[in-house]
Amino acid sequence: MLLRINPESPAPLFEQVAAAVRAQIAQGDVRPGDRLPPARDVAQGLGVNLHTVLHAYQDLRDEGLIELRRGRGAVVTDAAGAVAQLQRDIAELGRRAAALGVAPSTAVAMLRASM
Repeated sequence: MLLRINPESPAPLFEQVAAAVRAQIAQGDVRPGDRLPPARDVAQGLGVNLHTVLHAYQDLRDEGLIELRRGRGAVVTDAAGAVAQLQRDIAELGRRAAALGVAPSTAVAMLRASM
């Protein structure tokens, strides 16, 4: 699993790490039952503090996307499969809106209104 962050971004590093994992889940690159790399390895690979990665993993746990299991690490939950399907549905909705000539801002407003 390849995670990237932008140290120049105004977004906090832990949010960038969590967003990168979410993106991997949404794209189907990480599936339910898969283990995420140990936080220590991710921190070392990205050159960030271990607590930054742990904070990101805790946020993903709070969202229900991963489980943190002692001795097994971070494991992707079944909810991640639903997120990946939702990503595909949203992509299809975007294609349909474009085909109908609906502006992206209008489509986003419609989606927000329906939530």
